[in-house]
Amino acid sequence: MFRGNPALTGVTTISLPVPLRVRWRQTLSEAIQSSAAVVDDTAYVGCDDGYLYAFRLSSGAERWKYQAREGIESSPTVVAGTVYAGDSEGVLHAVDARTGAARWTFTTDAQIISSANCCAERIIFGSYDGFLYCLRRETGELVWKYETEDRVHATPAVAGDNVLVAGCDGELHVVRLTDGTLVRKVRLGSPCGASAAVHGSRVVLGTYECQVLSLDWSRGTLLWTYQHPTREFPFLATAAVTPKYVFVGGRDKRMRALTLSTGETRWEHTAKGRIDSSPTVTPEYVFFGSDDGRIYALERETGREAWRFETGSAVSASPAVGQGCLVVGTLDGVLYCFAPEPGKSP
Repeated sequence: MFRGNPALTGVTTISLPVPLRVRWRQTLSEAIQSSAAVVDDTAYVGCDDGYLYAFRLSSGAERWKYQAREGIESSPTVVAGTVYAGDSEGVLHAVDARTGAARWTFTTDAQIISSANCCAERIIFGSYDGFLYCLRRETGELVWKYETEDRVHATPAVAGDNVLVAGCDGELHVVRLTDGTLVRKVRLGSPCGASAAVHGSRVVLGTYECQVLSLDWSRGTLLWTYQHPTREFPFLATAAVTPKYVFVGGRDKRMRALTLSTGETRWEHTAKGRIDSSPTVTPEYVFFGSDDGRIYALERETGREAWRFETGSAVSASPAVGQGCLVVGTLDGVLYCFAPEPGKSP
């Protein structure tokens, strides 16, 4: 799923040594804004052409493609043999992961950019109609819906018995998973398109007001605020969070590591284009894309550039790491699968 786990931390324990080489590439007809999901020997990804695709990770061969109503910017979530993805017409699709056959659909009143999160037998996602939805995973039956005051662009995070979602209404909403009742709202001071990354009682997210905020979501209190002293650009990428650090890129063309406890800057690395791609963090590296047409790997501890690949097109999707590979698409419609060079095992 998007960010790899229900807390949306963007962190994996899988090592992926660099340099990487292209194992395969697939050229689709329109932009790929959806981040891929990697499960076993399959990469699942949505495309602006209105199809959800499944490709063999080993060869790049197309296993199937499923036609949605409109383009799919939502990143697919794969649970127990079913793929869930929303489209620009506001339909959430549940698709058989093996065959690509439709299982059920659920229609909202506006487009779905949010990816689905999963907890037990429930699927939770947001819509541009302003609602957060909770459905039964097997049937698509509505369990509850919670209304915000503006669009819901972000993917909801799950923390224990609570769902956390930052809205375009400038609020962090903490909602009870069981019945959708409001636990608390925390004013952010700005609309937020980034998803909330959770570590324990902390949540970290970027805002349109050029800030990265750390909050105690269980108390509703602000812990720290990061803002670059001179460069005022919004943060649309979702942060990655480890027990020590926060890794987040912004439209100021910088990827940075912040100390989780204080928000102090540990390092910064400057790309040549804005960074809307959410970073994926392995034990050694921070992987992300940029509008400069490059995919980067930075050393996690120092921020030193360890590898880059020139795609020739902007990359806003988040890299997906799994099965010893990295999969990511570009805005010119090319899906790449990278693997370590021969002799370098993951």
